[in-house]
Amino acid sequence: MEGSAIRLHGLRKEFGDTTAVAGVDLEISDGEFFSMLGPSGSGKTTVLRMIAGFESPTSGTIRLAGQEVTGLAPFERDVHTVFQDYALFPHMTVEQNVAYGLKVRKVPKAERLQRAREALADVRLEGFGKRRPGQLSGGQRQRVALARALVGRPRLLLLDEPLGALDLKLREQMQVELKALQREVGITFVFVTHDQDEALTMSDRIAVFNQGRIEQVGTPAEIYERPATAFVASFVGTSNLLRGEAAEQVTGTAGTYSIRPEKIRVLKESAIADEPEHSTATGTVAEVVYVGDVTRFLVDLDAGGRLTALQQNLETSSEDVAAYRGARVRLQWHRRHAVQVPADR
Repeated sequence: MEGSAIRLHGLRKEFGDTTAVAGVDLEISDGEFFSMLGPSGSGKTTVLRMIAGFESPTSGTIRLAGQEVTGLAPFERDVHTVFQDYALFPHMTVEQNVAYGLKVRKVPKAERLQRAREALADVRLEGFGKRRPGQLSGGQRQRVALARALVGRPRLLLLDEPLGALDLKLREQMQVELKALQREVGITFVFVTHDQDEALTMSDRIAVFNQGRIEQVGTPAEIYERPATAFVASFVGTSNLLRGEAAEQVTGTAGTYSIRPEKIRVLKESAIADEPEHSTATGTVAEVVYVGDVTRFLVDLDAGGRLTALQQNLETSSEDVAAYRGARVRLQWHRRHAVQVPADR
């Protein structure tokens, strides 16, 4: 691929009898915001550490900007890594923290201070240079860590769950700011996370990891709307998996189907189902969960199995939706929203 920032071929990592990464092939383009998404132990962080040079692959190759770097030390790669704990020096000022890497590389003092101030401006921390990390909020310390990474002008920035220590509101704010920053500086970001919303919010493309392998690579819309496997359907967002006899009764075809809850309408059981492009299924509401903006309905189907449906609370309250518990309903969705996926491996 022309303009490849990263090319991994046959990448494998074993720790004794444990295979952490089981043969990964992947290409990431220059200037892309790319996320590696998966549960703990899926291999995503190990792949990131091999790209950075902190771990050596058992087999396979790593190329950065066309250069073979598999055997090179971390400092020989044009890469910077940002970790969840920020790793700032508490006894140094913010400006000194940001400029530290330039000092190690013997960049003249005037130039490194100028570049440190520019990097702080990039992350909207002008005027904070004289403070110490202990005087900053969690979000501000995260921005300092980003500025320190960007000041060296790397071709590639690796981010290992960098927002994991932040509270929910701050994490959501930083997601938007991080994506905007990546667009401004134009360098390749590779972001490791187990948070599906984080990956969907920020990424140009996502690789979904499971048990040391990549299950699917695609845009957020592709991953969410057209999951390639049952694992991707269940891990990314909330999904229903309709299987076995229930799937055959409801869809008319045997197999495993993924249906997103927000695609399903909850109707009265007596509603007429005469739209040929839609599928329907009757059942009983087993549980109703009111979460403010939406209500989640868990419906036990007459055909077998259970589906979850989401309904926006445009005019309803928690008292209104509670009456649905135990009610008979008809679920309806467009046939194109039932995506057939391979059964679990």
